[in-house]
Amino acid sequence: MPQPDRLPGTPEFRIKLPQDGAEARGCLLTQFGGNGTNKFLLREGSLVTAEEWPGLGRHARRFRAELRAAGALVDAPAAPGRPQDGSARWVVTRDIECNSSSAAAALVYGYDASGPESWRTDEGHPLSDYLSTGWRPPHKAWLVRGSNVSGHNLVRQLWLKEGFVSLSGAHLPPLEESDPTKSALRRFVEEGYEGAASYHQKQGLVDELHAFLTQMRVGDTVATYDDDRLYLGRITGDAVQTTSPGGLSNLRRSVTWRADSHPYDELPGELRQKLSVQHDVVDLTGVLDALDGLTGQADSTDETEVAETLERPVPKELTLPEISGSLAAELLVHDRAWLHELRELLLDEKQLVFYGPPGTGKTYLAMKLAEYFGGGPEQVKIVQFHPSYSYEDFFEGFRPVEDPETREVAFRLTAGPLRELADLASREGNRHIPHFLIIDEINRANLARVFGELYFLLEYRDRSVRLTYSGDDFPLPPNLFVIGTMNTADRSIALVDAAMRRRFSFVELSPRTEPTAGLLGRWLEREGRDPEPARLLDSLNSRIDDADFAIGPSYLMKPGVYRDGGLERTWRTKILPLLEEHHYGEGIDVAARYGLDSLRERPA
Repeated sequence: MPQPDRLPGTPEFRIKLPQDGAEARGCLLTQFGGNGTNKFLLREGSLVTAEEWPGLGRHARRFRAELRAAGALVDAPAAPGRPQDGSARWVVTRDIECNSSSAAAALVYGYDASGPESWRTDEGHPLSDYLSTGWRPPHKAWLVRGSNVSGHNLVRQLWLKEGFVSLSGAHLPPLEESDPTKSALRRFVEEGYEGAASYHQKQGLVDELHAFLTQMRVGDTVATYDDDRLYLGRITGDAVQTTSPGGLSNLRRSVTWRADSHPYDELPGELRQKLSVQHDVVDLTGVLDALDGLTGQADSTDETEVAETLERPVPKELTLPEISGSLAAELLVHDRAWLHELRELLLDEKQLVFYGPPGTGKTYLAMKLAEYFGGGPEQVKIVQFHPSYSYEDFFEGFRPVEDPETREVAFRLTAGPLRELADLASREGNRHIPHFLIIDEINRANLARVFGELYFLLEYRDRSVRLTYSGDDFPLPPNLFVIGTMNTADRSIALVDAAMRRRFSFVELSPRTEPTAGLLGRWLEREGRDPEPARLLDSLNSRIDDADFAIGPSYLMKPGVYRDGGLERTWRTKILPLLEEHHYGEGIDVAARYGLDSLRERPA
């Protein structure tokens, strides 16, 4: 059998899987697949996710099953440091030819994903940079604004009545190419709009012209917005350049508009997010399912398009799993209603903070809930805030990166943990899957400095903001939840500003209230141990006058406590030093008041 040929001039690409750094590698082939784009070769030795998520299509499921049965995908040996819970891997035993880069990405991830964006070079460049400019998904959707073009409402006056959509290009020369490249459009804009537009305006105009003239295709969905109503149609003609009064509508595409319209307040939240992006032309392909839902079903009769529509997974509503008895038992929470309230808070607010003294299990509870609600550790990212943590660390910023060939160092825009998780959560096929960001010790950082403009998005999930560094219009996806933990014992960091308190729900974990109060006793009973440590802890906390300095049960829920001398050692080296700090300068004999001998002699 002849070996497939690698596409000349293209490098090897890789996908790095979350959590453990496992990766898959492959390359583009000269042959074309059934969807008109280049086939992709997944290399032997690549690691892929064994799990299959709800967003994975039937073809991809069948392909994975066939490869598994043929021995092309086998269980990967355990690697040091790789989490074993929910992150099983398969290893590729031979080169696998895939119909497209997206088919290969779905094979690797276990859910449908965009191959041109998922596969990256070692330097981080997307595979799409190496495809011809004519490549694009078979069916896209677009928002084109026209309700205020130099003070004129073209939607009401022209578009809906005469059946077209337009863009102003008053200073462009006659365009000889039907699909001008971005570089050609940039030259035309630089020459035609010299002195008439700022650098940023010209850059935005190039992007909008390229989308309107080159990226749009006959059959694409088009939307426009006027008077708090959304109008939908289908593009029926190629772009034409004509004359119009003032050049307000001299670039046109014919459109068949639907007779009905949709009130803004009744639109899905993900669609309202996109409508808040402040550009005249906005790619709405990411919410194509939501647009199709407004019209009931796409009215295309093309057999290929119908087949793709049938194959596309039905979007599912975002929700969180109900609290199970097994979860409550694992967490030793005897009142499931308390856990149910946490679920409702997350659904309503998207953000909450567990606060209380050390040792109350705040981080442990946050991780367990996130993995349970998200379906596994793949959807969970943990960050630790500290005083020098910044927006650039948290979201995105320019960082020094070494070129592997020249060894020169240059500053490149690099995504932080929040941006990475948001991009993962907003991928097609992921939008109904909850993703969680856990921020440990959230009050140790300067929150206004770390969050920046993201403050706004925490409260308004149906809006987007222009980012400081990349200039992208960015929304926080509705399926991204944030759980913070906050230590109240350290007075220097105990407070957070009113803006954060308004955006988060706050849940106390205190040794003096359930479910934390009886946690140690329930754990000792489950482990079959002597209940004395629980009685000693209750006696200790009854003598501490400040609830923020009460001692949490997790100090006494470790194996070392129950070896010979372990309880006394833990009490002397872990618990008493905390109380020494609490009573610093007061002249109190901490050991006499809080020591084990004192508690055993005079229990509270």
